[in-house]
Amino acid sequence: MGGGFKVGAAYIRVSTVEQTELSPASQLKTIRDYAKNHGYIIPDEYIFQDDGISGKSADKRPAFRLMIATAKEAEKPFDAIFVWKFSRFARNQEEAIMYKNLLRKKGVEVVSISEPSNDSPFSSLIERIIEWMDEYYLINLAGEVRRGMKEKASRGEPTGRCAFGYRVENKCLVPTDDAAIVRMIFEQYAAGKGVFSIVTGLNDSGLKIRGKPFAKNSVQYLLNNPTYIGKIRWEEDGHLKYNRASYIPALDELPDGKHQPIISRELWDAVQERLKNSRQEIRYARAGHDVYMLKGLCRCSACGNTLVKVTQGPSRAPALQCCGYGRGACRVSHYIPIHNADAAVIAALEMVIASSAYKFTPKTPPKSVQAQDWDKLIAAEKTRLSRAKEAYLGSVLSLEEYAEIKAAAGDSITKLEAARYKDSSTAAVDVAAYSARVLQVLDVVRADGVSGEAKNQALRSIIDKIVFNKAGGTFDFFFLP
Repeated sequence: MGGGFKVGAAYIRVSTVEQTELSPASQLKTIRDYAKNHGYIIPDEYIFQDDGISGKSADKRPAFRLMIATAKEAEKPFDAIFVWKFSRFARNQEEAIMYKNLLRKKGVEVVSISEPSNDSPFSSLIERIIEWMDEYYLINLAGEVRRGMKEKASRGEPTGRCAFGYRVENKCLVPTDDAAIVRMIFEQYAAGKGVFSIVTGLNDSGLKIRGKPFAKNSVQYLLNNPTYIGKIRWEEDGHLKYNRASYIPALDELPDGKHQPIISRELWDAVQERLKNSRQEIRYARAGHDVYMLKGLCRCSACGNTLVKVTQGPSRAPALQCCGYGRGACRVSHYIPIHNADAAVIAALEMVIASSAYKFTPKTPPKSVQAQDWDKLIAAEKTRLSRAKEAYLGSVLSLEEYAEIKAAAGDSITKLEAARYKDSSTAAVDVAAYSARVLQVLDVVRADGVSGEAKNQALRSIIDKIVFNKAGGTFDFFFLP
């Protein structure tokens, strides 16, 4: 588009630890003023912002990753990325160099408005020194935070998120009304009640944990939390290994807290002994990860979750069960032995072929060249229109120039949308040909000597999902078009 201006992007990041930095609104205003004075315009769609996120790694910055992906498009969308400081772009020097080189190959420059460089031979060196200082600050900060948390733990003060059943008051944990729920969970489990039964009872009573219904993993986590016997959860290296429900901490290695315990040491020991035996059963139940015929295909008719393979003891045959039911999130059991499910699915599939009553899952258009082109062309015209408006409001384009571009873009969008609608029609499925294809798959799954993995792959070639209704004993197939 004409008009004599360049298009820029703005990247804004505000971390959780720096209290002296500019607010997002202030960063954006400063960046836009700088860009305008240097002949750039920054459209709203090219403002990328990550809030409360460290700049150590790009993996945890979704807006940053989107900005890089946008810059890599075939048609370069903007000419420069403006940041308040280079530290906003990255605090990891290796990543900063990698991404800047990638952007430079696309003709996109990264500009710090508060640390401007020039074209002198030393500008690149100065930029690297700034990046190194930013990375050193982050490394040093992590060490200071770890030392500070260790000191807090040694004083018996909480170092992380407040445990359920407590609140923080004057740097100390104080029991709340929810402490009674915690005690009840420990007492019921020590008395022999299963985790699933405990979860069901809690949810039937309308009790919540942090505003959400209880689940199996949340109860298991509570039963493993040493905070409830007066300990502070902390380890020398700063990693909370016991944040998993299956980990039993070495209590002697944990500092004592200043807070009041919710449960006794005797009750804790009784619960831990039972959990230890329970883990041995779980390891047996999860032994073996073979691919069986219906793996990943069957769904629960009550909640939509996948039916997974379960083994509840050495004398019981493998079965399918709703994974939500196992967590306590689903109230309807869909337990069925795998050999029964295999036979029932084959019989149901034979009936579908006989009646040719195929139910297809709505097809998501693949990212084919033709289907993708319509959307991309329309989006490009809308972007052109938006930039023209920004340029007009910024006094870069005259009213006549803006009106001409607006009319041309509107006409182009209308034609492209009409072409996309015409191209979206699909031909009806050839039932006879599809039945022959399904019959070939059926021959594979009925054959002896064929592995479960091969049968699973054959079913996946025609089936999106199979919904199992336990009450009616039916299997509802959703085929791939």
